Amino acid sequence: VQMVESGGGQVQAGGSLKLSCTASGKTEDFYCMGWFAQAPGKKREVIAGIDTDDIKTYADSVKGRFTISRDSAKNTLYLQMNSLKFEDTDLYHCVAIWGPRQECLSAIKALGVTLPVDYGAWGQGTQVTVSS
Repeated sequence: VQMVESGGGQVQAGGSLKLSCTASGKTEDFYCMGWFAQAPGKKREVIAGIDTDDIKTYADSVKGRFTISRDSAKNTLYLQMNSLKFEDTDLYHCVAIWGPRQECLSAIKALGVTLPVDYGAWGQGTQVTVSS
């Protein structure tokens, strides 16, 4: 499985960006896809997730500002980011998870920690920089 993100960039506070992520491989096994923010050496922050029932969940910090969506026919995941704040600056990764099912955001948080990395894949990330 490969995940490739795009759409990051530099924007002023209050602006918008739309991130995209194209997945390849055994995408039919995914039960959860989502986004997390994590720069090298920093703590992971889970941003949003969408499961196979199309249930969308968000971190409290982005509720009402970010929207996750997907185009299953294109194996593409999106993150519409509106009303961006300086503190949203980070490296954003898309992620896909398969195997034993659990709540989507919890699974993203657990991947590589309590959930073995064999049950997921993530991309290299796309940088979002918000200037104040």
